[in-house]
Amino acid sequence: MDTRIRQLHRWLSVAFTVTVVITFVALAQKDPIVWVSYVPLLPLALLLISGLYLFALPYLRRRRAVARPR
Repeated sequence: MDTRIRQLHRWLSVAFTVTVVITFVALAQKDPIVWVSYVPLLPLALLLISGLYLFALPYLRRRRAVARPR
């Protein structure tokens, strides 16, 4: 499960980068469409969730190892 979340996080970072580039191109047009600036927010929110999980993962593993009787 952890490797799938790590892989998902990597692909989300690619999607976020692509959406930011598309946003820059769209806003550089002569008559920009303003709502395009909101497009990167969905991959960014998903990156936040998966990143926080990956950040907390070592602490959760350590807590489980301590709580588990030998």
